Amino acid sequence: MRTLVLNAGFEPLAVVTFKRAIVLVLHGKATVIAQDDTPVVGVRADYARPSVILLNRYVRRPYRRAVTVTRRGVLRRDLHRCAYCGGHATTVDHVQPRSRGGKDAWENLVACCLPCNNRKGDRTLESLGWRLGFEPKEPHGPVWHIKELEKPAEAWEEFLAPAA
Repeated sequence: MRTLVLNAGFEPLAVVTFKRAIVLVLHGKATVIAQDDTPVVGVRADYARPSVILLNRYVRRPYRRAVTVTRRGVLRRDLHRCAYCGGHATTVDHVQPRSRGGKDAWENLVACCLPCNNRKGDRTLESLGWRLGFEPKEPHGPVWHIKELEKPAEAWEEFLAPAA
């Protein structure tokens, strides 16, 4: 069971176990914003199982460096949609091929389906007459620094929407 921790400014800060969340609530450091239907049964009392908690004091986030380029990150950024045909993407393609000086950077990588990737090969978009439907950019925001938010719980959706 995972619990989303929101900073005092309602920005996602971390994902912790529900046990850690209960400790934060019992010590007065956080407030339960959303809870699950099944309670946590303790020796002296029953407690709500927190799904989302809000810290009572603002926690200054350390300076975040750029988001590291990964295959999983590119697929997540492009919503698993092929940049060329719009189908389901299973791989990543270099817009400017590495054999022609293309780098492993957010701006040069797009999600791609296997047929389009094989058709493109090491050619450029101009030589094929293809166009990208969007400009690939580096993702930003607190959601990209928390790995557990790749598959968020349904109860978290309303709290993640403003940050996305």
